[in-house]
Amino acid sequence: MTYIIRDGAVVADEWKLIPAAEDTATAVLPTGKVIVPLKVWLAQRGTLQSGPIGVWLDGHDDASLLADSINHFAVIAINFPKFADGRGYSTATLLRTRYGFTGELRAIGDVLRDQLFYMQRVGFNAFAVRADKDIHDAVKALKDFTVAYQGSVDRPFPLIRQRLLQSQLQYPYLETAQRSLLRRK
Repeated sequence: MTYIIRDGAVVADEWKLIPAAEDTATAVLPTGKVIVPLKVWLAQRGTLQSGPIGVWLDGHDDASLLADSINHFAVIAINFPKFADGRGYSTATLLRTRYGFTGELRAIGDVLRDQLFYMQRVGFNAFAVRADKDIHDAVKALKDFTVAYQGSVDRPFPLIRQRLLQSQLQYPYLETAQRSLLRRK
């Protein structure tokens, strides 16, 4: 049994991750909950739409290819072939903010404890931690920090703006310039 971190807890993984095949148009897939590479989805989308399906993207894959069918997926996984490859962070942000994906967004590949807090900030809510790492230790990383300075998917406003908003509530006589700053996105 494989375990993942989903919504802050260690749970059994119900999905089978299908590796990339050379012949994507004729690749035979097992039944049940599967997560297929983007190329397989694009080649077989007509037959795959009948059951529970997930798709996974590599860093070089174009997330906009999923835009018209984004709500069809229960899971979208983003592969990190090595921990130093940060393209998946941008892809996750696009899926959450531009395309409005609300399902499970899973980080797969070379996923390490030190990345989880930051991955969570850009919209990931599930993590398949590398097999040689302790998943129960890794889940603690989601609470490594209680405050973040920059805005992101989880908190769109930077800390300074949050503090200004709090001060407006405490000091309603703020200057007009400060009030207009608070209204901007």
